[in-house]
Amino acid sequence: MARFRMQIPIGVAAGGRPAAACEITPEGVMAAATPAPGQPPVYAFAPLAADSIHAGLVEANIPNPSAVATAIRSAMGQVQPRVKSLTLVVPDSAVRVFVLDFDTLPSRMDETLPVLRFRLRKSVPFDVEHAGISFQILSEGSTRDETQWKIMAAIMPGPVLAEYESVVRQAGFEPGVILPASLAAICAVESEETVLVVNLSYQALTTSIVSGSDLLLHRTIELPQGNDPSQVRARQMELQRSIAVAAAFFEDKLQVRPQRLLYSGVLSAHEFAEMLDDEEIKVGEVVPRPDSGLVTSLGNRSVAEVTGVLMGTK
Repeated sequence: MARFRMQIPIGVAAGGRPAAACEITPEGVMAAATPAPGQPPVYAFAPLAADSIHAGLVEANIPNPSAVATAIRSAMGQVQPRVKSLTLVVPDSAVRVFVLDFDTLPSRMDETLPVLRFRLRKSVPFDVEHAGISFQILSEGSTRDETQWKIMAAIMPGPVLAEYESVVRQAGFEPGVILPASLAAICAVESEETVLVVNLSYQALTTSIVSGSDLLLHRTIELPQGNDPSQVRARQMELQRSIAVAAAFFEDKLQVRPQRLLYSGVLSAHEFAEMLDDEEIKVGEVVPRPDSGLVTSLGNRSVAEVTGVLMGTK
């Protein structure tokens, strides 16, 4: 049942993930693979027609599996992976991530998962008993009277998870590890300093605060849709509001306002900085856009997500 295998040390970690990655987005499929151990990744992008992916929690996400499978084969064929197993990156809108505190936890995973399901059942709008779920212990600390556990848990509706797994297999590959886009991008953050990280799609914005191997905040909001001026303005205001909330949380925890953020997403870093319109926060990229190895249809899309999950692989 627990097929949603996170396996993410936050930041860079060795091993545990395949040496090939595939990100499925509403705009297309991003692929990356390392040609040989120790070599940098090569990238490719295969676009999808509009409405090929409807990322969400309660309805079918992939109305045209054949088209998506074709795009996966095309993108993966261009990077020529050494393995059939890949890390699959899915939209944040299809997953929910929580940072939870517990006084006690069972020592065995098969006993911990029911505890997590019970805790999360009122926090998500789908059946937790048949959901894919994974967790990672972020910290364990003892107080005078009890032990405190801090856990990051990711949960994905069972039918939605099955859709994404199925389309990857239809393309001739095996989904070895599955990650939401924001956590995949965080894997590429190399700074040991506390940093505000932002991941943007056209549908959602995720703000995270990463401190070494700890995750202090992870928050995803759905953005207003539409292209008329009022809707575009509403989207910008929601983005600015969400980042202001994250910055306030950052300041509350560290007693200093963030001076920079690391960005990944569908816009260029420059376009995102213009939307943010905050002169006090410098915008940098989680992973700079590579100079080669990309098809021209990529546009401004970030490669942080697929790069992050390949870091540390062999």
